[in-house]
Amino acid sequence: MNVHYTRSGGYFIPDLKLPEETRSIGKRGRMHRNYLREHHPIQFNNLVLSGNLWSYLADLNEQAQQRMETLVAQLRSAEGITEALKAADPIGWTQRMNNIAARAEEVIREELIYT
Repeated sequence: MNVHYTRSGGYFIPDLKLPEETRSIGKRGRMHRNYLREHHPIQFNNLVLSGNLWSYLADLNEQAQQRMETLVAQLRSAEGITEALKAADPIGWTQRMNNIAARAEEVIREELIYT
C-alpha cells in the first residue's frame, strides 16, 4: 500500500480519504444505520472502517423505496382503489391510501431495515 503521512506536532497521521458518495441515505438508511450501530456493532464498524457504510446505506434506501412503490401499487390494485374512488370519495380514498402506506412501511421495516 502506498500511504502518505502528514506530520502534526510529533505525530505522523495517515492521509486517508473516503470515497465520494453523492447519494442520500434517506430516512430508511438512517434507521438501518442506527439498527446496525445498536444490534450489530461489528458489522457497523467493518462498514465504517472499509469506507463502504454510506454506499451500503444508500443502496438499501433505494431498494426500500423501490419496494415501497411496488407494495403500494400491488395493495392498491388488490383493494380496488382507483381514481374514480378518489373523485367520488376523496376522504375515504385518503384514509385507504394512508392505511396502505402504513402497512407497506411496516413490511419494509421488517424485511429490509431491522434484519
